[in-house]
This record gives sequence, structure tokens and C-alpha cells, in this order.
Amino acid sequence: MQNTPHVESWYAASANQQLDFPPLRGEVSADVCVIGGGYTGLSTAIHLRKRGYSVVVLEANKVGWGASGRNGGHVGTGQRADQETLEKLVGLDHAKALWQLGLEGVETVCSLIDEYQIDCELKYGNLHVASKAKEQPWLIEEVDHLRSVYGYEDIRYVEPDELAQMTSGQGFHGGTLDSGARHLHPLNYALGLASAASDLGATLHEGSRVLSYTEGAHVTVNTDSGSVKADYLVLACNGYLEKLEPRTAGRIMPINNYMLATEPLPESLARQLIRDDTSMSDSLFVIDYWKLSADNRLLFGGGESYTRRFPRDIGSFVRKYMLRIYPELESTRIDYGWGGTLAITLNRMPDFGRLSSQVFYAHGYSGHGVPIATLAGKLLAEVISGSAERFDVMATVPSKTFPGGTLLRFPGLVAGMLFYSLRDRLG
Repeated sequence: MQNTPHVESWYAASANQQLDFPPLRGEVSADVCVIGGGYTGLSTAIHLRKRGYSVVVLEANKVGWGASGRNGGHVGTGQRADQETLEKLVGLDHAKALWQLGLEGVETVCSLIDEYQIDCELKYGNLHVASKAKEQPWLIEEVDHLRSVYGYEDIRYVEPDELAQMTSGQGFHGGTLDSGARHLHPLNYALGLASAASDLGATLHEGSRVLSYTEGAHVTVNTDSGSVKADYLVLACNGYLEKLEPRTAGRIMPINNYMLATEPLPESLARQLIRDDTSMSDSLFVIDYWKLSADNRLLFGGGESYTRRFPRDIGSFVRKYMLRIYPELESTRIDYGWGGTLAITLNRMPDFGRLSSQVFYAHGYSGHGVPIATLAGKLLAEVISGSAERFDVMATVPSKTFPGGTLLRFPGLVAGMLFYSLRDRLG
């Protein structure tokens, strides 16, 4: 099978290495077979190799081809759901454990970058802004809650007057500055993980779409040109799981997200947009997120669509959302526009679990995938090697199936997103 090249994104154009792994041919065996060459699969391979397991990674296209190579590059703290929501869902003690794992996700990203000298434009801080005045008190309460209950001192509230000095963005009502967050070049990070996994002795195969698998004394994983016999299987497919595993597919919803990259901006304009070179995000349900690249391009993600197809001109589609925040970019050239597929869950928490004593999975990162998918690899390696406690902190978070399962989840999503996007617009 021929693997599909990376989409024409700024990330692909600025990739700092070109990796080429052969398709799977014939029958091979390993302790663990991992399906998916994104952050989850690559981190799993790295952490399993550190424990001495033999690992085969099967990727349908190129490593980092999916959301891992196309996302906004934000490395946020905590979980995708806020802590007060988690306290109501699982209780305070469990919520605290989830918070610590979220912090560990950021630390794991940074430590892997440091250990394997991954060149991926790692930068510091996230500025999260309130898009509605009524959200100001909630942000203040969130900061107080994280400081007093969780002992997290790396976040502070930013008053509107100060915020106006930090960004020229329009329509904001205060924000929070999280200095514990990071941001990076997501594709170069994924390529660095792949190089590290390969150097550690993991076997990576691109152009190797998995067609099926069976369980028995071993797990047998089949592609159109070969098979892998393994003691354990890790499903690390996220938004590209499709029909491979119906038992988990109904708990995630694949959705499309879109980004653009402007032409390189003058230093003075770049500092006007984001004074301190943090990543930024807003509080809309259909979230906008953005950051500056190393060469001062604005990388902006935003907008929603309600078909399975990508917009014909993605750059123009996203541009109107960018101009709503930064009208001074009206005459700025858009050099790249691209889309990608991620997976969300009903409660915006990732879905971790085991389907048997042989088969494990982690997916549904809901836009928080850089740190949590990286962490997932560490926890999957732990549970496969016999230590389930930390994996189960994630796996025991309740995860519901979308109403109607895989058949009706998309129409339901469209109706829900239309409601929330209308609420965003009307306040």
C-alpha cells in the first residue's frame, strides 16, 4: 500500500526531517503491536522500549500524518475538562489525581524533547481570554480554585487593561496566563518521537493500514501485505479508528478542524499580536486558538463546518475568524490553509481502557492531545508491564457512548454544534 503524504500545511513545509519507514511485508512477531503512528502510538513505543519490550508500530500513512502533525501545537496543563467539572464528575480526590497527571503530561512532553534533543520550537505560556464579559468572574474563580485547592501557582488572572498591553486582539474581557503551559511545532515533535522510537529499537511501518485483528493465544494484526503476531495490542488510532473496533468507536466522534498560516510578519506586528510569544485561546465553545511560529507567522485555528468535507478554500474559511480578532491583518497574505480530523468525547475527557487482557486503547483527546496523548503512551506502557494504578485513574473516568452510536452520532453532533455556535454568536 502507498502511504499518503502529509497535507500541504506550514508544518509539512517546515518539517526539519524527512522520515521513511517501509510498509509491513510478511509475518512478524513482537511483544506489542501498536496501531497508529501519532503521539499515542509513538510515545507508547518509546516507553515500552525503555522497559525492554519489542514493539511494532503500524501507521496507515506517514508517522504524524493525522492530528499529531496538523494541530495547534498547544501543550496545556490539566485536562480538557476544567477541574470543577471533574470534581462533580468523579469527586475531589480523583480530580486531583487527574490534575497531577495533566501536569505530568506537559512534563513528559518537555522531558522527551530534552532527552532526545527534538527540535520543535518549544516555547512557554498560554494566554486564555474571555470572549464574553460574563465569563470574567468565572476566570477569577478558576484561578483562585487552582491556587487554593490544587496548589498551582503558575496561573494568574489578567485584567482587561493589562490584557490590552499583551495582545491587540479584539473582543476580550480579561484572561488567564498559565506560565506552566507550553507550545511547539507539532509535526516536528511527532517526527522527533518517531526518530527516538526507531533509535530505541522499535520497528515502524508506514503505508500499513490495519484491516482487522483477531484474539487468541496471541493477537494477530492483519494488513494487506503482512501480519503481526503479538502478546498485546494498543489501539492508538484516535479520529481515524473508523470501523476497526466497534466496541470503542461509539464513544468518540471524529470532527474536522481547520488552521491557516499567514506570511511571516514584521517583528513589531508579531509583538503587537502576542507581546510575549505565548500561545493563545479563547473561551468560545467552538474555540479559536493561535500562536506565532519561529518565523513570525500567525498560526490560527478556528471555525466550524457541518459536513464531512473540508471547505474548498480553507485559508479563506479560517481567515474571517482571524480578522474578527485581529482586523489589522486584513491585508496580510495567507500562505497555507489545512484541515485535519481529531476525536472528541461527550464529556471532553479522553477515553482510556482495555477491551481484554491483551487489547488496550486511548483516544478522544478533544483538542488536548499533545500532552495527554504523550502521557497516554507512558501509562499504556505501565499497564502492559503490570502496573495499572495510574492508567486506571484515566480509565475509570466515566465515558458515555454518543446517542445513536456510530450511525447517528454525526447528525447529533451537527445539531449540538449549531446550538453552541449560535450561543457563541449571541452571547
